[in-house]
Amino acid sequence: MPSPQPREPEPLQAQRLEFTAAEIGALAHLYRGEVYRSTVWRTRLDSSTNWAVVTTGIALSATYSSADASPLPMVLVGLLVTVFLLFEARRYRYFNVWRARARLLETDFYAPLIRGEGPSPNSKWTELLANDYRNPSYHISYARAIGRRLRRTYGWIFAIQAIAYYGKLAIHPVPLTALAEIWERAAIGPIPGGLVVLAGVAFHSSWMLFAWVTHRMEIADRRTRHSLIAMG
Repeated sequence: MPSPQPREPEPLQAQRLEFTAAEIGALAHLYRGEVYRSTVWRTRLDSSTNWAVVTTGIALSATYSSADASPLPMVLVGLLVTVFLLFEARRYRYFNVWRARARLLETDFYAPLIRGEGPSPNSKWTELLANDYRNPSYHISYARAIGRRLRRTYGWIFAIQAIAYYGKLAIHPVPLTALAEIWERAAIGPIPGGLVVLAGVAFHSSWMLFAWVTHRMEIADRRTRHSLIAMG
């Protein structure tokens, strides 16, 4: 009796070239959900920024309320705004998750759909998005989040604080007539004025350096990507 011939493997199922109507509807609802979540977290970012601006305004009012008012509020508010920056950077990492997902759907699903090209279910972006849902994680580091908020918002707040502080030393109680007077005006209790001024210069120089370093990290990360399709 002849032995049975081995069966040939069945051909692989052809890959689908376009989404079904039900899948497009599901993606539309998914996009609405991601936009809603990103909007909620965007509001939380704005709240911490608003507090940073408000406290800076209060410190400015207290410092310039009279010629004899102390410049100390501008020093203390710098520390308080730093705390707001750290809080906001943490919130930004959450916001960036939802924002990146919504943006990926806009650029790689809706844009081809509008152009009439018909987005394919087998594209790289679908795998990237699916993996992000299977294994959710932050898309950027905490340091890079701090750097982004510094460059976009908090750097301007710190710059205003620095200008206001050194302006206060320069004009109150009377305009400076000699550079040596600035050390006396900057003194805080037993802390010499020279040390206070140098600490302020170091503080503002450090955040500028941090913003620049994290910006270089962003550029390096973009250069190492082998595909334009990415999240973060």
